[in-house]
Amino acid sequence: MDFKDYYKILDVATDADLKTIKTAYRRLARKYHPDVSTEHDAEKQFKEVSEAYEVLSDDKKRAEYDELRKYGQSGQSFEPPPGWQRAGAQGGQHGGNADFSDFFESIFGGGRFRQGSGPGGPSFEGSEDFNSARGRDIEVEWPLLLEETLSEESRSIEYNLPHYGEAGRQPDIRKTLKVKIPAGVSDGERIRIKGQGAPGFGNGPAGDLYLRIRLVPHPLFDVSGHDVTITVPVTPWEAALGTKITVPTLTGKISLNLAANSQSGQKLRVKGRGLRTKTGHGDLYALLKVVMPQTADNETRELWQALAAKAAFNPRKDWEV
Repeated sequence: MDFKDYYKILDVATDADLKTIKTAYRRLARKYHPDVSTEHDAEKQFKEVSEAYEVLSDDKKRAEYDELRKYGQSGQSFEPPPGWQRAGAQGGQHGGNADFSDFFESIFGGGRFRQGSGPGGPSFEGSEDFNSARGRDIEVEWPLLLEETLSEESRSIEYNLPHYGEAGRQPDIRKTLKVKIPAGVSDGERIRIKGQGAPGFGNGPAGDLYLRIRLVPHPLFDVSGHDVTITVPVTPWEAALGTKITVPTLTGKISLNLAANSQSGQKLRVKGRGLRTKTGHGDLYALLKVVMPQTADNETRELWQALAAKAAFNPRKDWEV
């Protein structure tokens, strides 16, 4: 077996303190972690870095290693000196992990490498237990129709997961998952689904899946929070005389009473016909817009002229000085 120079692997001095060793490990572990690295031998390098940290971060292992280091050189064949017995030979066993080298096994009788992970990718902060690598978190945009946010049924989503085999990084795996749309979701909201992210490295747990909600624009409705607004075109005579009109909502059509002398720009509130909230529903607002016919024949124009004369109405009278 070849001798491993753990100081060289971590690129630290032989008298480096624990803080320096931790800093070097975290930097290199991020660099070579298989989920994020583009190095062709990232998995191998990651294991070596983890193995070096396992030894140099432990006072007893480091003392044993420093004693043996006098008898070996990096990359050369190594055998422990005659009569050598590791100090921990009579102690407890470490959790075995075949990812460590024969060199490590011959000295310490078993080993382990560990790391943690945070949202968006691997993280090695705040942990000295490197037995398992938590999988990377995955974030996927989830486009939803406004009508879908009202449903309590589950919806299928598909997304890619990174995959690793014996030869390293493999083509991504397409995963399908059924997800129930939470009540009250809003545009841009981020939903966490625990354990549905990238698979862990070694014995590590899977990462999480984050769904970024994107509400698909609707041709009729504008969204403000959990309220929706629909612009309702009405004729001049409907606005003047009042009437009953049919208005679409996200859950079907309703009949809306239009009062006489209604104004363009006026909003009519329909309670509970908006988007779902966590405790109920928002409201629907019908925004009135008086529209004129695009064409008019002579008889119609005469009627408008008669109306203008009879009404004697000037909407711009406040502008007069």
